[in-house]
Amino acid sequence: MSKHPMIEQLIDAQLDFLDQEFAQTETIQYEFKQFYHWLRLQQLQHIWSFEQIFKLIEKQILATPASSFLIEQIAEHIRFALIHPLNDTTTIEEVIPVLTIDSIAQYVASKTRHRQDLIKTIVNNPAFSALITQLIQHSIQDYLDNSVMSKRVPGVGHFMKMGKSVLESVTDSNLNETIGHYLQKNILKISQMSERVLNQHFNDDKLYHFQANIWHKIKLMPISVLRHYFEVQDLPTTVGMGHEIWDHIRQTPYLKQQIHDGLYAWYARNQERTFDLLLRDLNIDEDLIQNELSHLLTPVLQQVIQTGYLRQRARAHLEKFYYSEHVSEILNKEG
Repeated sequence: MSKHPMIEQLIDAQLDFLDQEFAQTETIQYEFKQFYHWLRLQQLQHIWSFEQIFKLIEKQILATPASSFLIEQIAEHIRFALIHPLNDTTTIEEVIPVLTIDSIAQYVASKTRHRQDLIKTIVNNPAFSALITQLIQHSIQDYLDNSVMSKRVPGVGHFMKMGKSVLESVTDSNLNETIGHYLQKNILKISQMSERVLNQHFNDDKLYHFQANIWHKIKLMPISVLRHYFEVQDLPTTVGMGHEIWDHIRQTPYLKQQIHDGLYAWYARNQERTFDLLLRDLNIDEDLIQNELSHLLTPVLQQVIQTGYLRQRARAHLEKFYYSEHVSEILNKEG
């Protein structure tokens, strides 16, 4: 393509104009603000369809595994937060509002029916029955074997051993089997009694005060106490385990359907809302656009100009325009 002197002068003049215009901070802020004024009036359904949004989420979140570098960074940020020196001088009550704790305590205490159902489920579980049976059995056995009386009163130890021998001879079994057999026959009564005791101990008022007492015990502790419950050196392993769970579930039809239906419900509610309202849901308004986001964008555009990138890309498009057949016809007519 042969160069045309006039066209080259026009292109250079326009590139100089763009450099001068966008080198001014006011121009960038004004254009950004004007774009926001246009965007804020557009409805979601006129810009993006549900299918476009879902396909993007499906590809970038569900179909794309997290990079190993991202997993390492997550573990490192958690580690940094746990070992931060501020944790030694900041108490739990400084970061958790007491009114919120009180609201949680009241809410949990008020769920009487849910709590009773949970207790019933626990005490009727075979694992609970087995645990209670073993505890009672071991307690009785320990008492017979290590009675305080047998140790302090002469002759009592021999008497206790004799009593144990008698029990074994009467039942034709050893004592452990005798106790175990009794507990198995009466485990239903024991479970019902356990349920009544637990419900009495964890009624609304007692449960509320139980939670309040826990709060008063821990509120003055430093946040660094959390390090007692988190193995910092194990974070790469534990974060890796969490990633393995996510990596599996993201590929399941279950999660795909959940995201699809959830997004569809959100889109149906919001498709006729303007971007102004959608952005306000994210606390983005004109004041933020003008005073914060535009200031973040300004250095980017300034770098685009200073490195010559804007001039390079603009020249490519201007050359296509000026050397097009249509513009050549116009210039030839003028010539």
